[in-house]
Amino acid sequence: WQTLINDLDKSTGRYRDEVSLKTAIMSFINAVLSQGAGVESLDFRLHLRYEFLMLGIQPVIDKLRQHENSTLDRHLDFFEMLRNEDELEFAKRFELVHIDTKSATQMFELTRKRLTHSEAYPHFMSILHHCLQMPYKRSGNTVQYWLLLDRIVQQIVIQSDKGQDPDATPLENFNIKNVVRMLVNENEVKQWKEQAEKMRKEHTELQQKLEKKERECDAKAQEKEEMMQTLNKMKEKLEKESSEHKQVKQQVADLTAQLHEMSRRAICAASPGGPPMPPGAPVLCLWASSRAWPASSHLIPCPLLTPVHNVPWPDPFMEPPLPSALPFCTSCNPHFHLHPPCFGTGTPKCLPMLPNPPILHIALLCASVPSGFAEITELHKEDAIDDTLSSRHKVKELSVIDGRRAQNCNILLSRLKLSNDEIKRAILTMDEQEDLPKDMLEQLLKFVPEKGDIDLLEEHKHELDRMAKADRFLFEMSRINHYQQRLQSLYFKKKFAERVAEVKPKGIMSHPSVLSAIRAGSKAVLQSSSLQQLLEVVLAFGNYMNKGQRGNAFGFKISSLNKIADTKSSIDKNITLLHYLITVVEKKYPKVLRLHEELRDIPQAAKVNMTELEKEINTLRSGLRAVETELDFQKSQVQQAGDKFVSVVSQFITLASFSFSDVEDLLMEAKELFSKAVKHFGEDTDKMQPDEFFGIFDQFLQAVTEAKQENENMRKRKEEEERRARMEAQLKEQRERERKARKAKESGEESGEFDDLVSALRSGEVFD
Repeated sequence: WQTLINDLDKSTGRYRDEVSLKTAIMSFINAVLSQGAGVESLDFRLHLRYEFLMLGIQPVIDKLRQHENSTLDRHLDFFEMLRNEDELEFAKRFELVHIDTKSATQMFELTRKRLTHSEAYPHFMSILHHCLQMPYKRSGNTVQYWLLLDRIVQQIVIQSDKGQDPDATPLENFNIKNVVRMLVNENEVKQWKEQAEKMRKEHTELQQKLEKKERECDAKAQEKEEMMQTLNKMKEKLEKESSEHKQVKQQVADLTAQLHEMSRRAICAASPGGPPMPPGAPVLCLWASSRAWPASSHLIPCPLLTPVHNVPWPDPFMEPPLPSALPFCTSCNPHFHLHPPCFGTGTPKCLPMLPNPPILHIALLCASVPSGFAEITELHKEDAIDDTLSSRHKVKELSVIDGRRAQNCNILLSRLKLSNDEIKRAILTMDEQEDLPKDMLEQLLKFVPEKGDIDLLEEHKHELDRMAKADRFLFEMSRINHYQQRLQSLYFKKKFAERVAEVKPKGIMSHPSVLSAIRAGSKAVLQSSSLQQLLEVVLAFGNYMNKGQRGNAFGFKISSLNKIADTKSSIDKNITLLHYLITVVEKKYPKVLRLHEELRDIPQAAKVNMTELEKEINTLRSGLRAVETELDFQKSQVQQAGDKFVSVVSQFITLASFSFSDVEDLLMEAKELFSKAVKHFGEDTDKMQPDEFFGIFDQFLQAVTEAKQENENMRKRKEEEERRARMEAQLKEQRERERKARKAKESGEESGEFDDLVSALRSGEVFD
């Protein structure tokens, strides 16, 4: 608009063009005011006309009347007429004839009178108060604050109820209708926020319950997987034992048949005139067995031996039938017994019968595990039990335990976020719902009620409502029979799988365990052809360097491998025998370079400490025995409602015992492999430990890697020096050639001038 006012006031010197331009501008201004949004909106016309007046249009109109042009005057009159009509209509709102818009006092008084005794008056006073607080400096951006306030008020006035903005330039995307709606619905917004916060809390609680169910599902899935693995392993063992039993049975039958045939031939071939066998003489039994044979089976009597005619001979081929395999079903006879075969010579002792073998119990457990674990979607809708102490009137708390201990116990309980009843239920049910993480169980073990605490708490049990939170927790936990032993058993149960996984390999793609590291490392050093060939080269080097009395060695200690790098060259101290050895191996035996690939398990095996490993296994063994002892104790007690210790721990003991026996078998296998590897290299198995044995190879492999890198660096430096020497030689040769060429050129020029002089003397031209 400022450009229009400037053009309206500007004089070009040419009357006709100037009047035409000013007429067009006034026509445009009148059209803007009277058309568009100005047709119906008085506020918009007042707003826009006031903006023109603020830009100085009134003095320009007075000046334009000096042109005395009828067309231009008609547009000026139309502007004045619309202005007077709008101002009169606006003044009627305040029951006045005219409002002086140049007077701040009059406009303020009209506004004050209009808002007095209305709900808007406090806000009007707040606006005035904050306007007084508005900063203002002649230099700076403080004027922009008033400009912003002016534009906001303008938008409040001119925007329609439908949200239409006829003048959107001052404040873009500023919708007064939406702002007012938000202010009007401020209470609703607060309610929505409260509802959203409530829903968020419910969502958090449901999320926690879901995570708890997922943990429970994962635990059951892992338990099912372990049971299936245990069942499969027991099947394999049973099939293997059945196969061995059949083979031994067949061998015994064959040998017995041979003995029977030999005895029959011996009896039938005896001389008929010989002296008769004295009565009561012992009959030679050609087999030995403690098996109960059927009394109805006899040998066919030989007619030549009447004294022994009536002696019953047990038939070795007759024996009670054995089942080919155990029935793996849930309806097995609980009194089914497995009769193991008898082995050995002489008079062997049969193995005792195994009543209720563990495999039947595991099969029953597998059948009882719910498939799919559908309970993950069934979330409990129970609300958390409010603490009774917090809901009642606060009275002086009773605390009899140590203050520091009580403070730490309160911190633990706040982290657990469970009530005492929930903790008690979790301990009685052996945490079926996975409410107690392993780290929390470890902390709970630090706050087991001691005898002194229990005595003090028992004295004040009639003041249970007054007890502090920590005291009440310890009191209620002390009411659980064998609370400490239950807690220790639960903690051992939760940590057992993790601790076993650290020493027992689970699969090819799993994290390498301690036992798998020993086995893999032992197999690697025994089967590595690259290592064998490298040791042969080292032995050859040693015999060559130790000519004479010490030069005919047929072996060396593996600890000598790490001394190769200590043998340095007499020419260059940076070059060792290991550098030269690697150079020779790379040229003559390139396959030896696969050494690191074949011995990739050595670094992991070098970290194994056999003493710590055996200590850990002994700890597992003693922990398992402690749980079994507690299980025997709980079986002898009367079980209270909700106590699932016996059922849960019985299942755990069945699985854990087999898993631990598997660990012991793997440990024996790893020890045997390690002893074989140690003996293979001529070391003492009683003194050499895995970390020392494999550490020698690990250190040697690291030294080989470093030496190879140093050889590569030396080779690159040598190539760089040779390249630089060649370049210097070429440059020197080029300079020499240039020098010779320059010298030849100079000598050629001198000889040419002398020849010209001789030729001139001969021809006489020099005398002309």
